[in-house]
Amino acid sequence: MSDEFNMSMRKFLKQVGVTSQQAIEEAMRNADGTAGKTFEAKVVLTIDGVNLEHVVTGTIQAPDA
Repeated sequence: MSDEFNMSMRKFLKQVGVTSQQAIEEAMRNADGTAGKTFEAKVVLTIDGVNLEHVVTGTIQAPDA
């Protein structure tokens, strides 16, 4: 694959990672009764035009109070 493709993909994935972490942290701060609990998480990545749907699942443990 080309360098341009790799750079654009890495830039997109970095943005996904940073903004997702910020959203999760904010949601945990704003939610009541989450201290120490574990939550199921899912990310669905789609790319229009290339028929891609990629699902990643996992768990996230909220911080203790």
